[in-house]
Amino acid sequence: MTGLASVFRTLGVLAAAGLLAATAAVPSARATPEPKAPKEFVALSSVDRTIIQEMRYTTEHNFVGEAVDGYRQPLCILTRPAAEALHRAQVKLLARGYSLKVYDCYRPQRAVDHFVRWAKDLEDERMKKEFYPLVDKSRLFADGYIAEKSGHSRGSTVDVTIVRLPAAPTRPYVPGEELVECYAPRAERFPDNSVDMGTGFDCFDTLSHTEDPRIQGAQRANRQLLKGTLAEQGFVNLPEEWWHFTFKPEPFPGTFFDFPVARRSVAGH
Repeated sequence: MTGLASVFRTLGVLAAAGLLAATAAVPSARATPEPKAPKEFVALSSVDRTIIQEMRYTTEHNFVGEAVDGYRQPLCILTRPAAEALHRAQVKLLARGYSLKVYDCYRPQRAVDHFVRWAKDLEDERMKKEFYPLVDKSRLFADGYIAEKSGHSRGSTVDVTIVRLPAAPTRPYVPGEELVECYAPRAERFPDNSVDMGTGFDCFDTLSHTEDPRIQGAQRANRQLLKGTLAEQGFVNLPEEWWHFTFKPEPFPGTFFDFPVARRSVAGH
């Protein structure tokens, strides 16, 4: 028995050694750290706490119908020059009884990729009635509503509107609720606390063109107030979207970032 015990002990030692060798041969798995924003990026709230934030892509109330990849927290992140320019515009509007409200700011590339995947899935039309009622989904790329790159990913572009003060809260969207066309009269479409711009945000329709001649009266005046106030601070409007503005000159005109929308991305900035 003594000899057998010695053999078993030897086998146990060899097995353990083999296990250790095998373990040593496999490199330890390490999670790839999330990219962080360059120091030139800031949370808008650190520059101006009065600007209202309604970050649509963290919710299901958007043209995709679900929270979008890369939006970890409902937070507006921008390059510091863009954030400071928004602050200057806000000061002007507050004096007139209005506030800016942002729907989207910096957008990670992974979110743009999510839009592209969604646009290629022609079966998914759950949000069509509100956001693109007159556009065939197969035309979203050709008509310029969806692209594989977005200026938002460079950090100086913002989707923004104006709210009359005191601001009434916008009620939460209820997934599955009856949708109404984004160009319907203001009293009928989703109740946004924005002033009447003629369409809702992210309305894929020619009525969203900033200077569309069918938009008149108070709706046109509201668009011109937004455009004029931001233009004074260096923002350039995208003519196809009354809500879309880019600060010029952009600090990163050729770089498309992919850090997530989260406080940790700009911690310490």
